[in-house]
Order: sequence, then structure tokens, then C-alpha cells
Amino acid sequence: MRVYLCRPRGFCAGVERAIEVVERALEKFGAPIYVRHEIVHNKVVVDDLRAKGAVFVDDLTDVPAGSHVIFSAHGVAPSVFEQAAHLSLHKIDATCPLVTKVHAEARRFARDDLTILLIGHADHVEVEGVVGEAPERTLVVATPQEAREIQVPDESRVAVLTQTTLSVSEANAVMTVLRERFPALRTPRKEDICYATTNRQMAVKALDGQVDLWLVIGDPTSSNSNRLRELGATSGVPAYLLLGADELDPGWLEGVETVGVTSGASTPEVSVRAVVDRLRELGAASVEEVHGVDETIEFTLPLEVR
Repeated sequence: MRVYLCRPRGFCAGVERAIEVVERALEKFGAPIYVRHEIVHNKVVVDDLRAKGAVFVDDLTDVPAGSHVIFSAHGVAPSVFEQAAHLSLHKIDATCPLVTKVHAEARRFARDDLTILLIGHADHVEVEGVVGEAPERTLVVATPQEAREIQVPDESRVAVLTQTTLSVSEANAVMTVLRERFPALRTPRKEDICYATTNRQMAVKALDGQVDLWLVIGDPTSSNSNRLRELGATSGVPAYLLLGADELDPGWLEGVETVGVTSGASTPEVSVRAVVDRLRELGAASVEEVHGVDETIEFTLPLEVR
């Protein structure tokens, strides 16, 4: 059995930045440091930070007044900033700069009195944050069918944004319908889908037809990890999403000669290595790293933790 290990994989620059924000805040201000929502969608990362003194909450009213609270990489609505100020909390914003860009675009389109069609999943925390910039004029569109049916007040005044962690093909399918329905559709100045999401999907596509099985290491709550699994499955082979080596079922490997391995943008490399080690135990004779796009992007840390 041969293993093809995709590159790039794992942490993107936004995730690395968010994790470092929590770690630096713990060093600078001491535990506990509160984090609204999971800092990134990965249980291994969250458990590690929790052990270091981070406390994860879903409601800011659970944070004692005067405490430091970090907003996750997924971003939050303006109302959350207002609530933090009202509760006398010291906020540190760890939102990924690429998500911040989408928020800025939403505000710009709202100022121009446009209806905003946001391509994404309504229950995802990133989408909830973007909708919060202009809730009265933002409509979430998840599928081409929804794009065909959605109604807007003025078809000549419509703009579109995209959740950063979508499958490129998924977003393009919706975008095609929206462009057909709304010829005057305003689009962002730059692509919304995250470079890391795109690069990881391209690495999976590059191995199309070369593997008998896909293993995507990531958390089930991670949007980009789920999109990678779906992409692997479109090639007609089994594709599984697993958090770590203990979830690897040896039965998946029966009759398999080649395995493709990748990981979502919030998955630590330690989880990937554990899965690869387990594959070796189960008979993998070789592990070949397949190189894709080199990623060199780094994001500046928030002033509060520099």
C-alpha cells in the first residue's frame, strides 16, 4: 500500500495567527483567557489551549467583567463588539484577515444600498458574523436551486459575497446562476474564498484517479475539511473525515493499494503524522509527499498581543 501525502495541508496563516493570539494572551495576561466560540474548528487544538488556561464560551455574559476575551478566527458581528464593550471586557480580535475583508465588503455594499447575496451555509459561525454587518439586507444562498428561487427588492441593485471556506466548485455553481439571474450583480474586488481553501482543494484534485481511498484529517465541524472530503468523494472513491488516528478503521483499507491523505486548514500536523504512522502499522510500504502550491503568507498579530 502506498500513501500520497498532500501538500499544502493543515494550518493556514489565519489559523496560525489565531492560535498564536491565544498563546500570547495567556503569556501576557495570565490564565484564564476567555475565547468566544472555538478559536478554530478543531477539537485537538481547542483541548490543547484549554489545558493551557483558555476558557471557551458561547455567550459573553459568561465572561467576568474586566476579563480579556478573544474573538475567534471566524469573525463576529458588530453587535458582539458592542456587547463586549457594554460588559466591560477587553476584547482581542483574532478574526482571520481574509474574513475581515469579507466583512468590509459587506459594509461597502450596504452603504451602496445593495441587497447582499452571501453564498454559504447559514448555520456556519463565519456566515453569522458577516450577516451581522447588514442583517436587514443580507440573504444567504447555499445552493444553485436557492439561487434560482431567491427574490430581491431590486434586481438591478444586488451584490454577492462568499463564505471563505467553501468548495470552489460549490461556490461557482451558485455564482453561475446568480450571474444569469442578475446581470448587474456586483462582485468583490478580490476573490472571497480563502487561498488556503483553494490550494488544499487543488492538491486533492491533482491526485484525481491516482488513489483508491481518501483520508481527510479534520474536525467534523470544520467547513473546509468537509469540503475536502466531498471533493475526494467526487472522484468515485471512498473518502472519510477523521479527527485522528484512533478513528481510522482498518476495514477501510481492504483491497486498497493507494491512499490519499490531506488535512483541513485548522488541523495540526501532529494529527496528520499520527494517522500516517497508523497507516504504516497497517501495511503502508511507502509515504510520498506530493507538493503543490507553496504558501508563504503571514498575518500581523493584533496590537494587544504583540
